[in-house]
Amino acid sequence: MTKENEKVAGKTTAIIAYLTIVGALIAISMNTEPKHQFARFHNRQAFGLHLLFIAFGILSNNWGNIYSFFGLFLCYSILWVYGFSGVLSNKKQSVPILGDYFQKWFTFIS
Repeated sequence: MTKENEKVAGKTTAIIAYLTIVGALIAISMNTEPKHQFARFHNRQAFGLHLLFIAFGILSNNWGNIYSFFGLFLCYSILWVYGFSGVLSNKKQSVPILGDYFQKWFTFIS
């Protein structure tokens, strides 16, 4: 078995976190006991991405410009794919630009 295919503790929880904001909340509760570092890292990344998407929706609604929403959605989608591919490849890779901030801001996620 190669290193990439090894079972990582908390991988299932991390995958669930990226599904939706509800999935992120479920993953946070799933990681209360036992606590896995891998799942904690990706729970924070996914929670931040989902909040970012909600903020994008609110901002684009207030701007009233549908084209701005497409640009913001494209940005969110790229970051989401980057984070989700990190889970699938068993890596703790932060999403570009905001990933380190997500780790600092969401310290309440354990």
